[in-house]
Amino acid sequence: MTFEEKEKREELKEVTIYTDGACLGNPGPGGYGVVLLYNGHRKEISGGFRLTTNNRMEIYAAIAGLSALKCRCKVKLYTDSRYLADAMNKGWVKRWKANGWMRNKKERALNVDLWEQLLRLCEKHEVEFLWVRGHDGNVENERCDQLSTTAARGKNLPIDQGYENADQ
Repeated sequence: MTFEEKEKREELKEVTIYTDGACLGNPGPGGYGVVLLYNGHRKEISGGFRLTTNNRMEIYAAIAGLSALKCRCKVKLYTDSRYLADAMNKGWVKRWKANGWMRNKKERALNVDLWEQLLRLCEKHEVEFLWVRGHDGNVENERCDQLSTTAARGKNLPIDQGYENADQ
């Protein structure tokens, strides 16, 4: 690493993001919840869709959190979704993309629209995906769970275009 690269890396703001997704039925109404923490500041984000899946909401929560960042950041993103953490940490998503969004010779990868968005955001930031056990007393994870569940129960939820208009 050159001095310039090291200096640039050190300038990045360090942000912690907690995320969670919920779905009332699977598929069914779904929601996402996000808590962003930076330098003593806190921001909560939530939203939902009328028909979606739990996995989509887990990915969408990460997208919502990263999209809220106004500049390039060094991010620790905590999720209770093994699907999300493993897909990013074990290279599954990059492999699916390299294989034309195929999981294997017969199965197309699901949630491609969201994975593409998430990969673009991860190019803008230094993101470390960390798995946290859900419903295990982690205060911020529990708050994200509340936000996502409340959002899933909302009225007049918008359409999840990527789900309702896809062959999933």
